[in-house]
Amino acid sequence: MTDTRVIEARFRCGFGTFQLDVDLELPGTGVTALFGHSGCGKTTLLRCIAGLQPAEGTLRVSGDTWQDGSRNLPVHRRPLAYVFQETSLFPHLTVRRNLLYGFRRIPDSRRHVTFEQAVDWLGLGHLLDRMPQRLSGGERQRVAIARALLTSPDLLLMDEPLSALDARSKREIMPYLETLRDSLAIPILYVSHSTSEVARLADHIVMMDNGRVIADGPLQETLARTDQPFGLEKDAGVIMEAVVGERDPQWHLCRADFDGGHLWLRDDDGLTAGQRIRLQVLARDISLALGEHTEQSIQNLVPATIDEIASDLSPGTSMVRLVAGATPFLARLTSRSVHALSLQPGQRVWMQIKSVAIVD
Repeated sequence: MTDTRVIEARFRCGFGTFQLDVDLELPGTGVTALFGHSGCGKTTLLRCIAGLQPAEGTLRVSGDTWQDGSRNLPVHRRPLAYVFQETSLFPHLTVRRNLLYGFRRIPDSRRHVTFEQAVDWLGLGHLLDRMPQRLSGGERQRVAIARALLTSPDLLLMDEPLSALDARSKREIMPYLETLRDSLAIPILYVSHSTSEVARLADHIVMMDNGRVIADGPLQETLARTDQPFGLEKDAGVIMEAVVGERDPQWHLCRADFDGGHLWLRDDDGLTAGQRIRLQVLARDISLALGEHTEQSIQNLVPATIDEIASDLSPGTSMVRLVAGATPFLARLTSRSVHALSLQPGQRVWMQIKSVAIVD
């Protein structure tokens, strides 16, 4: 049986010297990040999907054809919502009336997001009677996202929704976006060039360069590749799922258990035992040793097996892929260190990972 919970997007278009040429089959659930440097084609692809950018091609969303040959649904007939960088709230309406503006135009039979759900997911209960000019940047963006959800779309498009926010506002809004990811049954396409946003939110990733897709796949598998198609340099690393197993309030640490071991990390967010968390461990923050050296300051000593060693993007460095249990890691080492330790695939080593370097 054909799986209808997918998004098929095949587009070709061009303007000036830029040419977009993509052929993608994306998950029909969760968050897919369209990732790459500015000008790579992320927003152009999103606009093609929305019907805002004329393009030849095919678009099917969960079995429904939106574009194919002579059939091309106009923007207003595509059941999607688009969240832009700028919120564009109605300045003369309260938060409540901004939210109800689109909600009231959706027939009851088509509503699959309730007003109460959107308000709860985005934490807007105490803001409903405020005017937009009395909201912070992060609060305005939360209202814009809730307003989009209340149109009950079959697909949610988000074009760098945090790019206009300061660092504090980004930290405040991120937990709400994680709630959406875990609560929504509709797929989200999320455009970003921020590795930290992608690490926390995405389930699937599409890397673009010069109008082409250079890699795509599940986030954890794709980021753990040694060939590093993303050119992440200092931000190369892996994303891993873990469960909080223990808290140490004296030292403000918690133990995150994963398939293959555990890691101690800072407990800055008041985590609770049993809570599922997502961790980002960067390749630059892992060193390797041939034995377990306990008389040193690094808290995390994890046994692992070298899976692959490859030349890195920078001269004189190597990328080492390791596996602890079923969990992959990447370590960036100088090629001199690889030679000095005689590292090779299949070898058992100890990973040394600083607790202060792990991001949750």
